[in-house]
Amino acid sequence: MATPDFVLALRAKIGHDPLWLSGVTAVVVRGDEVLLVRRADNGAWTPVTGIIDPGEQPATAAERETLEEAGIVAIAEALAWVQVTDEVVYDNGDRSRYIDLVFRCRFVSGQPYPVDGENTEVAWFRLDALPELSTNMRARLSAAVEFDGTTKFER
Repeated sequence: MATPDFVLALRAKIGHDPLWLSGVTAVVVRGDEVLLVRRADNGAWTPVTGIIDPGEQPATAAERETLEEAGIVAIAEALAWVQVTDEVVYDNGDRSRYIDLVFRCRFVSGQPYPVDGENTEVAWFRLDALPELSTNMRARLSAAVEFDGTTKFER
């Protein structure tokens, strides 16, 4: 599902006004490869991302989104980076900003494929052969891949 029901309910009340949401980025690592998805809305390659459901634990959200979007079972092992995104303005005029929790996740099982229609492709990429990524997505990927035991916080 592209937009969670709770967000649709909030949008019915606030329209396109800015909405603060909690999100996750799941950087799934398998040896010297990472899992990336190609978004259906803009064609960009990214790690798996998604919105945390009300009451859901963030690590669980990262694991759920990975399974729902890419058909991959993964375990969130570390919180690598906490950041606030720039405002996102969607095609319909909705505006949101996310507190994004970047998790380093360990691959467990599965064959990648675009499960829910949010993505058109899902693939493993070697770290030395990544497709074009936005500056922020590359930073998310780097934070998780290079995680040294200390979570990065923006100030």
